[in-house]
Amino acid sequence: MTTDQTTKQSPRIDESKLSRYANALIIGVARHWLALFNTVWAVYLFTPFLAPIFMQIGWTKAAGVIYAVYSVFCHQLPDHSYFLFGPTFIPQMPELIAGGMPITDSLWLERSFIGSPEIGWKVALCQRDVAIYSGVLIAGLSYALVRRNARPLPFKLFVLLALPIAIDGGTQLIGLRESNWLLRTLTGALFGAAAVYLAYPYVQEAMQEVLETELLRRADLHTPIAKTDAG
Repeated sequence: MTTDQTTKQSPRIDESKLSRYANALIIGVARHWLALFNTVWAVYLFTPFLAPIFMQIGWTKAAGVIYAVYSVFCHQLPDHSYFLFGPTFIPQMPELIAGGMPITDSLWLERSFIGSPEIGWKVALCQRDVAIYSGVLIAGLSYALVRRNARPLPFKLFVLLALPIAIDGGTQLIGLRESNWLLRTLTGALFGAAAVYLAYPYVQEAMQEVLETELLRRADLHTPIAKTDAG
């Protein structure tokens, strides 16, 4: 075989290797998507609890990064958040003010208060978000037990289960009433679990189709090409 022939065939060899690697990666994701989803949700849920832990042990820069990142996804209002290492897990407004939170009409200034040694340190996700993602994670773990026979939650039932969080959050948002940590927890967890049982059966179906397609492709990649007579 000449040098020119080797050069011409190398891209084909590299392309074949790349196809096999890509095929193996896709098959792995299709087989283990639920474990990947649950891992991502677990990391997303538990990382905000590291912020107050880091503040308590003096790792303020690391805590600041977590607060900053999660502030993009959550309002982090102190009176709607859990606090660690203080006298109470759910401090109310008078306790927060006594602990150093500024008295202000600006929600931007209020949400920037992360706590103090007297009141404890704020979790980087609000109570409702903690409940939602806890519901997602717990439902995701339970889905592993029923995934083979699970059917998507009927959409009407999903709407019914999502109604409590819409009412609780909506009426609070427009100022008709003030919710509390228990209602935020119950409605958030209910919504998170309902969302999983609505969406995950569709994901399972899609991943099964991907898996079957990629297994057939792998079989084709490993099937030797039949030689034909030239004359």
